[in-house]
Amino acid sequence: MLKLMKAIICYLSYSGNTEEIAELIKDHLETSGYVVDMYMIGFGAVPDLSTYDKLFFGTFTWDRGSTPDEMKDFAREVGYKPENVYVFGSGDTQFGGDDLFCGAVDRLVKFYNCNYDGLKIEQSPRGSQEKIVSKWIEGVLENGESKNIRP
Repeated sequence: MLKLMKAIICYLSYSGNTEEIAELIKDHLETSGYVVDMYMIGFGAVPDLSTYDKLFFGTFTWDRGSTPDEMKDFAREVGYKPENVYVFGSGDTQFGGDDLFCGAVDRLVKFYNCNYDGLKIEQSPRGSQEKIVSKWIEGVLENGESKNIRP
């Protein structure tokens, strides 16, 4: 019997950019046969993450390369470090340049000991950046090696 693969996308978004990335990831996963749940961080109890095959955590980067407090609270609420985490996020190079760009993504990848590099998107994933999202998620699904993918 074929097992249904399940994924959850937990994300934090103020401007909508990270939410747009989450939606693109969701569409790609569903096209690949996954059952996908979405959880907007800060709205309701944290779901039981142990029931999912893949966990996607998304955040924006705040205040000169910082991780938003809500994302830190989410990590505390989860209470453990799952092994099957993939991190994505949005950022803006005009606030600190490349050194601080999507610093929250880098911190979460390190915190969760991810075996796959995080996805970093400059502001909105629209246009040519949609291809970057697709390439990243294809790599995640293939469990291949990754390099940080940027435009």
